[in-house]
Amino acid sequence: MAFNDCFSLKYPGNPQPGDLIEVFRPGYQHWALYLGDGYVINIAPLEDDIPASFTSAKSIFSRKALVRMQLLKDVAGNDRYRINNKYDETYPPLPMEEVIHRSEFVIGQEVEYDILVNNCEHFVTLLRYGEGVSEQANRAISTIGFVTAVAGVFSFLGLFPKRQRAKYY
Repeated sequence: MAFNDCFSLKYPGNPQPGDLIEVFRPGYQHWALYLGDGYVINIAPLEDDIPASFTSAKSIFSRKALVRMQLLKDVAGNDRYRINNKYDETYPPLPMEEVIHRSEFVIGQEVEYDILVNNCEHFVTLLRYGEGVSEQANRAISTIGFVTAVAGVFSFLGLFPKRQRAKYY
């Protein structure tokens, strides 16, 4: 591959194969795993022709996603991104050959998607560590639990107005 020795694309942070890439979308982060030569693997909604910035937002409403190998520049679009292997101290990364092999095996496959238990961060951490982890989903679950608990307390204390029932007699 002498061609690659002469010309290579430089990406911020100089990602290495197996690195987790965090893409900052408005209101959330999308995750991909760097494969090398400018390519990443990530999950995206089954519909094609969706701009990069809407890919994960569209997935919120999807129950299925497609595993895609794409150029990092296409996945990130105009959004900022960074290398973020934040779980390395908690979960030891699998050997790089295994990460790449696991990644190649699933490209093009349709997978289940659930924003809270099987999202893009779960997907790439499963490839890198052998365990699907998502701090973003854990925060969302905690927030939902907190809001539900507060609503329950307000309801119990009678702080929500009671519905007016129409009397038909």
